[in-house]
Amino acid sequence: MTAGGPAPRLGFRYLYLADAAALLGLMAAITTARFGLDWPTYPLSHYAAGFAVATALHMAVYYFGGLYEYEQRLGPAPRLPRATMLTLLAVGADATVSLLSGRYLMPRANLVILAAAASLAVSFNRWLARRLRSRRLGRCRVLLLGSEAEVASARRHLLDAEPEVEIAGQSDAPADIVAEVDRAEATDLLLLSSQSLDVIYPGPLAELERRRVGVYRRIAPSDTLLGLQRTRQIGGMPFVALRAHALPACRLRFKRLLDLVYLLVLAPVAVPVTLAVAVCVRLRAGAGVIYRQERVGMAGVPFVMVKFRTMTPGAEQAGPELAVADDPRVIGGLAWLRRTRLDELPQLWNVLAGEMSLVGPRAERPELVARLETEIAGYGRRHDIPPGITGLAQTQGHYQTDAAYKLGHDLQYVVNWSPLLDWEIMVKSLVVMARRSGR
Repeated sequence: MTAGGPAPRLGFRYLYLADAAALLGLMAAITTARFGLDWPTYPLSHYAAGFAVATALHMAVYYFGGLYEYEQRLGPAPRLPRATMLTLLAVGADATVSLLSGRYLMPRANLVILAAAASLAVSFNRWLARRLRSRRLGRCRVLLLGSEAEVASARRHLLDAEPEVEIAGQSDAPADIVAEVDRAEATDLLLLSSQSLDVIYPGPLAELERRRVGVYRRIAPSDTLLGLQRTRQIGGMPFVALRAHALPACRLRFKRLLDLVYLLVLAPVAVPVTLAVAVCVRLRAGAGVIYRQERVGMAGVPFVMVKFRTMTPGAEQAGPELAVADDPRVIGGLAWLRRTRLDELPQLWNVLAGEMSLVGPRAERPELVARLETEIAGYGRRHDIPPGITGLAQTQGHYQTDAAYKLGHDLQYVVNWSPLLDWEIMVKSLVVMARRSGR
């Protein structure tokens, strides 16, 4: 299949069935090996239910951990360490459910054996799936992009160390990378020089990713100073796989699931506080407690964000304007709402609707986004995830902080997102609110 054709269909991921079958089989085999056919204490139906719940927990952890995401073909990351880490998390979830429910999903010693056996099983399933996919798709056809010297060196490395890789072509600096990939009928693209990523991002990279063409950038010695960790070896050369979006779909869905859980936990406190603030705004600002404004959300899609009104009517008659310290447009007696970020409490509705997240880059207006995207390289990357009520830029900066500096914080958050980072930012946000409320 050429790069110009439709993207290969993933269809149903048979790894779901393979992993589920392996887990159920291991649980039954471990119990039988320990106790024979006469399983102790509980009836067979209890074991069947316990095994089913444990399998569901493992599958959920594997899914949100990214084990079912599409994997680029060249230089695969080691499977066993990642599978082991996720399996240990899943076994911990098994033990937690058992303690909370008071009913063991399986004999306790079985969990220790399952942790090792399941790690090996899911790793083997991925090794087998990769072999079958390589057999079905054939050899990788690689297009080399770089100078003559860089291409010659890469060609020698690939011919020596990658017998299943075919050199499809080479180019120095094509005007249209996608068209060059089409002409070479390449399945993978190796960027060998340290040239700017502007030639590949964002449009060409998104199109090549849609077609399942792997894109990799060679790591120069100076790049190691950045502390890159997720590198892969291709023909003995270090590369990093490039993706159009910072977070895969599974992690975005996990982030959404966590938002819903947090909203459920926060509701008993957030609802009465929101009502109290609404009364305060009504007394100070009069009618029109809620202010609605179009903002840019995930993937650049606009949405209507709601917040408590803290500025005088017509505050932006001259056009969109970033807030500054001691902004004269703020209604008297409501500046504390902006300092403490309590004016943004209605955005919990946007979070519930899926338009925002509790933590993420700040949602900006379309006019400002259009201007900043032309002024600041890479600004659009902050839209890889939903905007947040609070974020790393909000805890580290202020309303008047320069947009380029805020972008640096936003991109750090996008690239390094994790539940722990969200918790850290939420705690810091509470500290910032407490400090500013005392002014």
